[in-house]
Amino acid sequence: MAIHTQLPIYKVAYDLLGAAVDYVRNMPRPIKAALGNRVTELCIEIVLLIARANSVRDKVPHLGTLLERAEELNLLLRLCRDKHFISTGQYAQAIELTASIGKQANGWRKHNAASPAP
Repeated sequence: MAIHTQLPIYKVAYDLLGAAVDYVRNMPRPIKAALGNRVTELCIEIVLLIARANSVRDKVPHLGTLLERAEELNLLLRLCRDKHFISTGQYAQAIELTASIGKQANGWRKHNAASPAP
C-alpha cells in the first residue's frame, strides 16, 4: 500500500484544494461565507476521503462518497462561474482537476470491486 500523499489522485486533489483556496480569497464576503466555505470544505473532504480509501481494505464505499463530493463540488463551481464569482478560466482549471480525480477514483473503485479483499 502506497503512502496516500504519494498517490497521483492525492496530488491532483491537493492541487484542487490550493486552487479553491485561491478562488475563494477573491469572492465577495457574503458569497465567501456561503459558497466559498463549502467549496473549500468539499475539497478538504475529498483529500481526506482519498487518505481513508487508501488505508482500508474495502475502498469502494469511500470512493463512492468521494465521487459524490466531487459532483457536488462541480455543481457549486458551476454556480460560482455562472454568477461571475470565479472566472471561466478558473472554472475550467477546477473542472479539469475534478475530472481527473473522478477518472482516477472510478478506476480505483472498479479495480477494487473486481478484486475484493480477502
